[in-house]
Amino acid sequence: MTRPTTPLLAATLLAVSLGTTQAALAADPERCSTVHFADVGWSDITVTTAVTRHVLSELGYITKVRRLSVPDTYKALGDGKIDVFLGNWMPSMENDLRPYLEKGTVESLGANLTGAKYTLAVNQAAWDGGVRSFADLAKFKQQLGGKIYGIEPGNDGNKLIQKMITGNALGLGDFQLVESSENGMLSQVKRAEHLEQWAVFLGWEPHPMNNQLKMHYLSGGDDWFGPDYGGATVYTNVRKGLTTECPNLGRLLTNLKFSLAMENHLMEAILNQSTNRRREAKRWLKANPDVLASWLQGVTARDGGPLPALLTQAKAP
Repeated sequence: MTRPTTPLLAATLLAVSLGTTQAALAADPERCSTVHFADVGWSDITVTTAVTRHVLSELGYITKVRRLSVPDTYKALGDGKIDVFLGNWMPSMENDLRPYLEKGTVESLGANLTGAKYTLAVNQAAWDGGVRSFADLAKFKQQLGGKIYGIEPGNDGNKLIQKMITGNALGLGDFQLVESSENGMLSQVKRAEHLEQWAVFLGWEPHPMNNQLKMHYLSGGDDWFGPDYGGATVYTNVRKGLTTECPNLGRLLTNLKFSLAMENHLMEAILNQSTNRRREAKRWLKANPDVLASWLQGVTARDGGPLPALLTQAKAP
């Protein structure tokens, strides 16, 4: 039986499927009915995963999510225990992903976000005090407390920071990496801001921190985080064979393209208002039907059957 479809998704599905027949698009087999996602606990990945899960639910799939570290995410993908990971930040995750790509146990479906940032940042007090680049950090070790705040242990960004410390790059050998979590790191930076103390930490965009904190990204980190202030592209990774076994699911995952504005908006709404993630995702999709339509190009309900009568009665835009 075809799962009931909401009016919004129904109208959008009809719009993107004009000119094609349902028979031309094969159903995904029953083994594809449950889709397992990895979430490494970063707000941006939590948001994109929530939006994608909502769409899949409307299409008749069951979705489940597991909170895993980055290394455990790739092990689970490689072992076939996880189907999808929407948060492959490149080039910083190159060392995490490469072994699995070479073995062929993990596949990359292409970019879902461009223009992201991922590098070290400082709060306003440190910036005003003269910390403008990576090369400035060692000069102001005392003011910075000799600490660089990172996120969860095992994270790729933390590894890059620790590599700099271990190799005494730019004189950072005496610094300490403080690992905790995304929320723990941000709480420490906010505390430093309140006390007018200096702080250097792992920053990235999209994230509400860019609106909530008076923060500045440091230059000079190209050799570790990549050019353009850690300019990053985020890719969708899947387990081996997923798109062949589940072509309809594969089309949707390949079509997914997010934006900095979208993710900043959704993350701020969810984090600040403590609202339901799926409800906020649904609200955003309703306000952005063109984006949803692009995601659903060539996509049908999971069972591939005829669309509900509501679809045939809807008017294409």
